[in-house]
Amino acid sequence: MSTQTQRPALLLSRIDVERIEDLLERPQYSGLNTAALREELERADLAEPADMPADVITMNSTALVQVMDDQQHAHEYELTLVYPRDADGSGEKVSILAPVGSALLGLRVGSSIDWPMPGGRSARLQVLSIRYQPEAAGELHR
Repeated sequence: MSTQTQRPALLLSRIDVERIEDLLERPQYSGLNTAALREELERADLAEPADMPADVITMNSTALVQVMDDQQHAHEYELTLVYPRDADGSGEKVSILAPVGSALLGLRVGSSIDWPMPGGRSARLQVLSIRYQPEAAGELHR
């Protein structure tokens, strides 16, 4: 499955992009495979936090996501997209630097994306709903 088969339009918060780019410049993250995340940042449209539609996954958003693996097994997860310092290993908080985190950023409810996963596998992620988005809650500078 090509990673280019499903690349929906992305809308990102200007503040999120600035913070993620700063994160990617830090030496402790230089060894990570962040090329896919960098590509997503480069191709995205930007919006001010106050103008962010409520159906877009931004940093610190909590979304219900369906993951379809290579064997067509579907699983639903409630995931919160966080910065690495906030990832607690629980499986509910996904770092923006993890493959699934990079894939979720900027997706809208109803959209899906094919994304490479560890071990040469791939998965299709579909956003079913957003339970919480900081911008929609009025938290524009979190």
